[in-house]
Amino acid sequence: MSEARMQDIEKLERAFWQSILEGDSKAATAMLTEPALMVSGHGSNRFDHAGYEKMASDDRFKLLRFELSDMDVTFPRDDVAVATYHASQTVRMEGREVQMEAHDSSTWVRIDGAWKCVVHTESLVPPSPEP
Repeated sequence: MSEARMQDIEKLERAFWQSILEGDSKAATAMLTEPALMVSGHGSNRFDHAGYEKMASDDRFKLLRFELSDMDVTFPRDDVAVATYHASQTVRMEGREVQMEAHDSSTWVRIDGAWKCVVHTESLVPPSPEP
């Protein structure tokens, strides 16, 4: 597996998160298949580009900061990539700032020469118990 191909997928993941941070839903939808899928603690969601833009414009939730680490990428086929990583993020949820840690994964497919994300999953890391 080529290190350059792995780095391409890592750059796409970071670019997608950056588009969320900047509120650039057009940049985000350019990286998504239509439809795309997402699974999180809120359940599973299937959306088209218009649905993503509506979800991204919801002012009750805003990404303020993020850091991605422990990225790993595998290519089960030449046109499919799966990335897994740890995401540390600060979000504003309904007026209050919340720090969240999660294990994420994204599956990317190569369509007409461009990588597109078809599914993203997020599994929250439970907070450590108070001593």
